[in-house]
Amino acid sequence: MKTIASLGKKAPDLQLETWVQGEASNISDHLGKVILIEVFQINCTGCFVHALPEAIRLYELFEHDNFIVLGIATAFEDFDKNTLENLQRLIETGEVTGEPAKQLANTHLLKNNKLDYTLPFPVAMDKLVEHKEDITEEKILAFIESQIADYNNWPEEKKAPVHKQALDYLKSKTHNALTFETYQLQGTPSSILIDKQGILRDVSFGIAEHLEELIRELISK
Repeated sequence: MKTIASLGKKAPDLQLETWVQGEASNISDHLGKVILIEVFQINCTGCFVHALPEAIRLYELFEHDNFIVLGIATAFEDFDKNTLENLQRLIETGEVTGEPAKQLANTHLLKNNKLDYTLPFPVAMDKLVEHKEDITEEKILAFIESQIADYNNWPEEKKAPVHKQALDYLKSKTHNALTFETYQLQGTPSSILIDKQGILRDVSFGIAEHLEELIRELISK
């Protein structure tokens, strides 16, 4: 039976392929510390523009306060770009690929196709397993409802394009990313916040401006 993370419950350990930077560890190894897990994709421009710089800022702000940051590269799409090899290249050389390389080419964030910052915290690759499930109507609906809670209340003409988009995505899906799915993430960047007792306190998709205040609150407890 698949483990699913729930807010207010013990956070399941991460399911990872390998650590490419820092010492191997997991959530259960860091009890007594507040843990921020920043989940990103190599082929995600917004991750490099917003999420990772913010994770670095929070790391530097709270690094002496029983607080750690773990970076997890995942893949729920673009499986040819979001690979372990590209993650290793990013960590070792700062080189980006795919859409970030194209979209950030003429910005201050890239110099000679390399990021102008480095990640100061441990970074791992999500565990990917081959996707072999048959696509059924039940699975299409389950996927849609995991992303859109009130989908069943939509009119049929509004449902149709979403249904097609979900079907196309499931057809293109070659792998399952285990940590991504355990925490039911909606995309990248995503942030996972765990308190000192190992309880899952927050899961956010996109820009999460509330995290600093919440981290400060959890550290004080």
